Amino acid sequence: MIVEQLIFTFVSFLIFVYMFFRMIRRNDTSYVTILVLEAIGIALNFIDVLFTVDLNILFVILKYILSVILPLSVRIVEKSNITLFETINLKKAQIYLFFENTKKAKEILLKVIEKNNNSYKAHLLLAKLYEHEGGMRKSIDEYVQAIDLNKKDYDSYYKVAELLDNLDKKDEASEMLFNLLEKKPDTYKASELLGEILMDKQMYKEAVAVYQDALKYNPLSYDLNYNLGITYTMLNDFQNAKICYEKAAEINSLAYNAKYSLAEIALIYKEIEEAEKKFLEAIEEDELSADAYYELSKISLIKGEKDMAIKYANTAIDIDSEKIVAKVKKDPIFIPIIAKLSIPFNLEKREEDYNKITKKERMAKEHLEEMSEITRHLSYNDIKLLRRNVKKDEKNINELDKLENENIEIDYQKEKHD
Repeated sequence: MIVEQLIFTFVSFLIFVYMFFRMIRRNDTSYVTILVLEAIGIALNFIDVLFTVDLNILFVILKYILSVILPLSVRIVEKSNITLFETINLKKAQIYLFFENTKKAKEILLKVIEKNNNSYKAHLLLAKLYEHEGGMRKSIDEYVQAIDLNKKDYDSYYKVAELLDNLDKKDEASEMLFNLLEKKPDTYKASELLGEILMDKQMYKEAVAVYQDALKYNPLSYDLNYNLGITYTMLNDFQNAKICYEKAAEINSLAYNAKYSLAEIALIYKEIEEAEKKFLEAIEEDELSADAYYELSKISLIKGEKDMAIKYANTAIDIDSEKIVAKVKKDPIFIPIIAKLSIPFNLEKREEDYNKITKKERMAKEHLEEMSEITRHLSYNDIKLLRRNVKKDEKNINELDKLENENIEIDYQKEKHD
């Protein structure tokens, strides 16, 4: 017992002296609290030694915690280049942020950075704080600082790209995302955002490459398959678009947008029965129901089923009279039944439904409808020829790509030999 007390006294006193001189050297008053707690632990031991008082087991544990475990824990933390001052203040800043006191949190974080500009956690917290306040440029600066201090902070890479995109700096955002995917190609959200940016810039071939690479790591992603389908749609590659939409619909049976796209592609290739089947499934989605009923009405007219065409057209008009009536009046196919349609005097449009469709979805949808209208006047043989030419073009492109890769390999081997 006495030996244990002597060893404890010697070790705890050495730790106390070490922490005291560390405080002096760093000029950091944060150590005062630790020193006070150490002193309490040492005092408990002196009470035990001088007055031969048998301390309760809880007091014995407490003296070890205060005099040995606590200061050693602080030293271990500091091994990670995080000072006690920094540790305490980062915790305080997080508490202030939790209670939405951004002003106080900002003051603390700026003090930490002023004292240690290499504080990764302080820069990261400050970046999130600025982002929360809407200061996107300041937030980008802090995220960049965090990345410089931690090259594997891939979340900050993405955040910078996202903020640049929000500032409409598409080129800078794309560059950041390409760099991120080069370092970590399985970053799903980076592929998603990069694909969106490239599609927005009408760089559809580049977007195809991004989505295809992303699918290597997430083959069962509905969004990636669906977005790839949209991209192929904008390239008029309806065969590949169909494959992607079918995959998306297989992954998510409630993917009515994919089913609507499949219906339009079926119309383009004059697969009337398949188109009708898919449009009947698409009417389950509110924002697609008016258009789906409108297309079903056209299919019924093609099939010579006027009564069914009138029923479908009136249903579409009931859902969105302003949009559907304009389309009906524009399309000559409705001339035989237009007198029997229930066209209201006051036309109404459901704006809320269209807000649910994203820009890229609306773009692909309108493109498919336009192509469907164009091909409606083509013969079945013309469609077969079109499909054959598309396949031929794909084969030629693949052969050219293969030849180009072979030439690159030959040049590389030649340079290596030289």
